[in-house]
Amino acid sequence: MSPAPHTQLLVGGRIYSASAPDATSMAVTDGQIVWVGAERPGRALHPDAEIVDLHGAFVAPAFVDTHVHVTAHGLDLTGLDLTGTASREETLQRLREHAAGCDDLVLWGHGWDQTRWADETAPTTADLDAAAPGRAVYLTRVDAHSAAASTALRAAADPADLPGYHPQQPLTAAAHHAVRGAARALLTPAQRARARAAALDDYAAHGIVAVHECGGPDISGRDDFTELLGTDHGVQVRGYWGEAVATAEQAGALLAVTGAHGLGGDLFVDGAFGSHTAWLTAPYTDRRDCCGTSYLTVEEITAHVRACTIAGVQAGFHVIGDAAAAAVTAAFAAVADDLGGPAVAARGHRLEHAETLTVAQAAQLGRWGVIASMQPVFDALWGGPDGMYVTRLGADRAAGLNNFAGIASTGMSLAFGSDSPVTAARPWSMLRAAVHHHTAGSGISPRAAFAAATRGAWRAGGVRDGLAGTLDPGAPASYAVWEAGELVISAPKDSVQRWSTDPRSRVAPLPDLEPGTDDPVLVRSVHRGRIVYDR
Repeated sequence: MSPAPHTQLLVGGRIYSASAPDATSMAVTDGQIVWVGAERPGRALHPDAEIVDLHGAFVAPAFVDTHVHVTAHGLDLTGLDLTGTASREETLQRLREHAAGCDDLVLWGHGWDQTRWADETAPTTADLDAAAPGRAVYLTRVDAHSAAASTALRAAADPADLPGYHPQQPLTAAAHHAVRGAARALLTPAQRARARAAALDDYAAHGIVAVHECGGPDISGRDDFTELLGTDHGVQVRGYWGEAVATAEQAGALLAVTGAHGLGGDLFVDGAFGSHTAWLTAPYTDRRDCCGTSYLTVEEITAHVRACTIAGVQAGFHVIGDAAAAAVTAAFAAVADDLGGPAVAARGHRLEHAETLTVAQAAQLGRWGVIASMQPVFDALWGGPDGMYVTRLGADRAAGLNNFAGIASTGMSLAFGSDSPVTAARPWSMLRAAVHHHTAGSGISPRAAFAAATRGAWRAGGVRDGLAGTLDPGAPASYAVWEAGELVISAPKDSVQRWSTDPRSRVAPLPDLEPGTDDPVLVRSVHRGRIVYDR
């Protein structure tokens, strides 16, 4: 005999629901939202429910982070985090201190960014050898597309004949992938497990109940990817494996052996601006001899999209530079001409980062159902007149990056993530960055940003039921409870704003995302009725 259904009635709160914008109460039965509205009818309809008093808290759909590297993020939390170091010397001092108290086989650190230092000299091999004599040291730059490596680690990888090699400077391209593989091989299963648990706990503690892991042979390795997908944690993990295929049969076989949900994520078409590896049509402003790195040809991209489309598999690519954006657009056009636009659109293929995507390209890709999985904090960190983007690309090219409003205006679906550990998985800061873009006209409204981090993120993960990411009846009970101040409704200053801010429009309000405002404080994260974080 099956147990009787269990219902919780949340009362005394502020519920973010399109179907009931004034709601103060929500009923959840066995992990599903069954009713939203005012408290009095809620109590009448559910007289036997367990009452949960929200004490005025704000309840909203929980966040989904569409681009993460779980174990790498956990290694930051449990090991050497170099984020925010103000100089090369501070970076090396943190390494010395970490090495003195750590007997791990590899000293793994992440987050240094020489473009934010007065002396923009990156750590050298000799620097690492002096700071941690004889140790295997792997320190990734903030964008994770280059890394400083000690002599001991280089000896294990033997990258000298590979593209991107330099005997003293940080390694890029294939040389970087080789030393990353060698560093990864020195991590023990216990280290990886500890890191994964720390990362998943951190996501849950910031209102994130599902993440999309972007793994691959040059990123996390198959062992770590398989272990992650088998981890028992309340935070749901959807796994993407970044390895190109040429046929539908290969796509099916690779999905079977990896356990992945899709063949995309960080399937590299190119690298990143900070490491001069994003693939450009014209040279970098600060390196006139360099147009970046291309890892896949248009023909290889086309073959992968075609194979995945035929196999019924969601595909995707890491795309940052404008040459990379042009290459993937051409590839999707070729497959749409071959198989038909509806066949391509049915798969919900993705582009990760898509920083240089133009409005014209977005209009094309949106017609084929391609989703833009983007990271708003990139602009917050590197945009603006004095930012890294201007240094690398010049003011004109930099101003066109991460054009959220332009892309959204074409109808192309947006989904937001952090790329942690590249940026911290802090959803409210991410939404604030999307709204307050450095380039006028490129930011989006708070409601659009929130949708991209909830409903749009579920859609990017293949959930298209129209309910996931909402607090409407019938939706999974995946929500977060926040202590928040005054709730507001804001939008661009046009006729939409005048309508949407009028109380008669019945638009649900959100916490204030103006610069300088405090983030809401998380009380509880719940995924499908299961508490994954409770303060």
